[in-house]
Amino acid sequence: MSEFQGRRIVLGVTGGVAAYKAAELVRLMVKAGAEVDVVLTAAGAQFVGPATFQALTGRQVWQALWDERMDNGMAHIDLTRGAAALLVAPATADFMAKLAHGFADDLLSTLCLARDCPLLVAPAMNRQMWENPATRRNVAQLRADTVGILGPAHGEQACGEVGEGRMLEAAELYDELLASLQEKLLRGKRILMTAGPTFEALDPVRGLTNLSSGKMGFALARAFAAAGAEVTLVSGPVTLPTPRGAHRIDVRSAAQMRDAVLAELPGQHVFIGVAAVADYRPRELSEHKIKKGSGGITLELEPNPDILAEVAARADAPFCVGFAAESRDLAKYAEGKRVAKKLGMVVGNLVQDGLGGDSNAVTLFDATGAHPLPLAAKAEVARGIVSHLAKLLEAPRGHD
Repeated sequence: MSEFQGRRIVLGVTGGVAAYKAAELVRLMVKAGAEVDVVLTAAGAQFVGPATFQALTGRQVWQALWDERMDNGMAHIDLTRGAAALLVAPATADFMAKLAHGFADDLLSTLCLARDCPLLVAPAMNRQMWENPATRRNVAQLRADTVGILGPAHGEQACGEVGEGRMLEAAELYDELLASLQEKLLRGKRILMTAGPTFEALDPVRGLTNLSSGKMGFALARAFAAAGAEVTLVSGPVTLPTPRGAHRIDVRSAAQMRDAVLAELPGQHVFIGVAAVADYRPRELSEHKIKKGSGGITLELEPNPDILAEVAARADAPFCVGFAAESRDLAKYAEGKRVAKKLGMVVGNLVQDGLGGDSNAVTLFDATGAHPLPLAAKAEVARGIVSHLAKLLEAPRGHD
């Protein structure tokens, strides 16, 4: 994972119980290639000490406004120069009030005023503090000042109460920060996509399905949303969390998936069929569980609808993208699918490279030829697909 490779992030940690999540966030960012400079307030150091952050980052931790380790004595200015972002997590009610009114009485608050990069805050406080009119005014002012507000979440709090004010989890903050740094190549575009397997019932407990995990489709949905698109994800039965920024519709069978796609299709700019849709379904559904006998059984199957072909054949079809997972002759079958179904692009891969795993190697087929992407984490592959798709959408429409 190298999503933050070559980027430097400044992380401010203020005095809240959620500071322990900041340590996990640092670990995730460093693992993804980021250089992380941690700035601790005096209160923040009461919850997680500088030794922890220094061990996680391999870099010195900053605390004092008058820190002499910076040669020119200008840590409050120089720390954000060249940084991709300044994130304060947790951001207490007190610190957000200081930001909203421009106070600068310690290193972190001064750094926020003198920053040379985007500023984001992750609120963390008791639900009543979050709902207090003063906090609401401060949040509104920060948003007006183009400060990114990440969260908060609703849930159980350290005080024992339940409500809004809980800081986002480290993985959620990681995704939010990464999305904020992505170039908005697809801003204003509406994308409808399918992902995961389908399940064709044989009886109340059995059915026909496949090994698709949905990971590639969900990574793509996340990447599209991060690139500024409005994403609708029609998903077969998977156990993955909904990607940040995507509207999710859950279905089971191919017929249900088709109905959901057609209902959501009007107004979409792009349709992407990532789902591994079953080609066939049982002709008859048994009302009761099929009992085991001494001999074999015969299943009569009938074809499922070809959702991608149906959408691509419409007079008002959006730009259509297909996926081809093959066990051999990838170029032959993927390009054949693109031409036969009149698709703008096909993403092809060999099943042994990606099915069910966390990485993939794909080749993008379009009217100009084949464009291979190297083996990488599915999130990284997804960003490569987003970049290529954005270029195709800028080009004049047309088919072979």
